[in-house]
Amino acid sequence: MRVNRILLASVLVAVALVIQVSVLARLHLPGAVPDLLLLTVLGLAMVYGHVGGALIGFGAGLLADLAPPADHAAGRYALVLCVIGYCAGLMKPENGRLKSATGPMLTVVVAAIGSTLLYAGVGALVGDTAARHVGLPGLMFTAALYDLLLAPFVVPGIMALARRAENDPLADSTSAAKKSADISSGWISTGTGLKIGGQRGGLGGLKTKARARTTRVGRIKGVKRL
Repeated sequence: MRVNRILLASVLVAVALVIQVSVLARLHLPGAVPDLLLLTVLGLAMVYGHVGGALIGFGAGLLADLAPPADHAAGRYALVLCVIGYCAGLMKPENGRLKSATGPMLTVVVAAIGSTLLYAGVGALVGDTAARHVGLPGLMFTAALYDLLLAPFVVPGIMALARRAENDPLADSTSAAKKSADISSGWISTGTGLKIGGQRGGLGGLKTKARARTTRVGRIKGVKRL
């Protein structure tokens, strides 16, 4: 990944995690907690593609696994967000622009439900049966509802920041300098376009005129010019 992508993703993931742990988790809403970290990964993945989405999802999930208060095995949420980021990156449009908001909203709903199911499935593999006591259907419904309500305020802004970070000023200046060098080399190799001596006898005519002027000056001064 490029340096600007890594820096932007790190800042956005850190901010999203702080807000989710310190604000959203303290609202005590019924059912699931609004997953701002998931929305951040989705927004970045739909701009950077499946590889970038998988890497960002793994890093964000691992950070969430290690951040207090962590009550589950480390790497569990990292696996979930890695898979979600990869799948969301496959929804990246070819031209980088989304034609409508229907696709991202459907992606948010599917990602909210899929992450809840995947998290519960990984928990069942490691012996965590907390999802059975909470009620998995209600958890999936509230997760999809909260994330869908929060998505219009988060996902478009994150995607806009990611697209803006793609316009690297250093890369632009390098390409501009390269273009200038190519133009300069072409200018030198092809000439300036002035037809001095471009036709036959043109350069000879200039030399003849210069010699005539020199002879005239020599005659005026009384010096013979050979």
